Amino acid sequence: MKFVISTQEINYIINKCQNVVAQKSAIPVLSNFMIEAKKGEVVVTATDLTVGVRCVAEAKVFEEGVTTLPAKKLSSLLRELTAVNVEISTNENHITEIQADSSRFKLNGMGCGEFPSLPDFKDAVKICFSQAELKDMFYRTAFAVSKENNRYALTGVLLRIASGKACFIGTDGKRLASTHMNIALDPSFAASYIIPIKAVEEILKCLKDDGQVNVYLKTDKIAVETEDTLLFSKLLSGDYPDVSRVIPETSEAAVCLHREELSTLLKQVALFAADANHSVRFSFVDGELKLSANTMEIGEGKVSMPVNYHGAELNIAFNPTYFLDILRHTKGETVSMGLTDSFNPGVITDQEGVSMPTKEASPLYVIMPMRLNGE
Repeated sequence: MKFVISTQEINYIINKCQNVVAQKSAIPVLSNFMIEAKKGEVVVTATDLTVGVRCVAEAKVFEEGVTTLPAKKLSSLLRELTAVNVEISTNENHITEIQADSSRFKLNGMGCGEFPSLPDFKDAVKICFSQAELKDMFYRTAFAVSKENNRYALTGVLLRIASGKACFIGTDGKRLASTHMNIALDPSFAASYIIPIKAVEEILKCLKDDGQVNVYLKTDKIAVETEDTLLFSKLLSGDYPDVSRVIPETSEAAVCLHREELSTLLKQVALFAADANHSVRFSFVDGELKLSANTMEIGEGKVSMPVNYHGAELNIAFNPTYFLDILRHTKGETVSMGLTDSFNPGVITDQEGVSMPTKEASPLYVIMPMRLNGE
């Protein structure tokens, strides 16, 4: 194998692949990139047997071939090169020579006999998305996924397809993020897939703000294909809970909140909520929202902002970190919040001018209340 490629180009595709390389594996070859040179292009593949990435770049190929090279050493070396182009050649013993201007290096590689083959998606369900839309769907939901491995099914984003719509849901049991979009698929088709968070994070790195992306779905696998990248992953098994039951059907009151102002004030008062188990009290009174938190170790913080609330005083407590996460993943100048009482979840929608959040809104966020201080 022998080829010449732009240093920038090889670094670009190596960077896309390096996060899925197996860190500790009983199979040594999984710590390597598989590098193929063929028909004017170089293909780099990495996998940890759960998630895999295959990236393609143009190159001047003098001799076709394939080898595997230690991922950590190769990426570290290529990152330090200052030459415009790099020449890479491999002999029959899988010793690879890397030449950049006057610099020469040799890396010992391995044959690719034990490297896993790509999964087959020949009979998979295919859906075409715009890259920007799919990126937005994952961005708005992945942050709410559970970090606790004992809730296995919740450690991924649920993709539910039904009635010509794709619905994306992330939840950890304390908050929920949901969004949906119409897709060009037979409305009679219905299925659910749980995409592991590692795969979602890698998919987000592959997606741009323009162009199309093909998504291939099988009962146990997903593949996402852009112009120069194919990412594939096993899906999570298990039953995803029926999250529709935690979304209130209706809310007694709807409040319009200025997103940036609320975010700034919530960050201030959250400094007085000592840890993840402490809450911030939201007190809605006529025309005003008061935020307060106090702990014996730190002290007390109180702030307020004008809001369009009119009615009896309503007190409810939320985890400030979770609330700020939701505000960070909304994009409008204002958000609409539906409330019923101190014990039922708050429902937040990211839509300008929405008078009352509903279960059909997209995107939609649900946050569970916490125990009010003094109760």
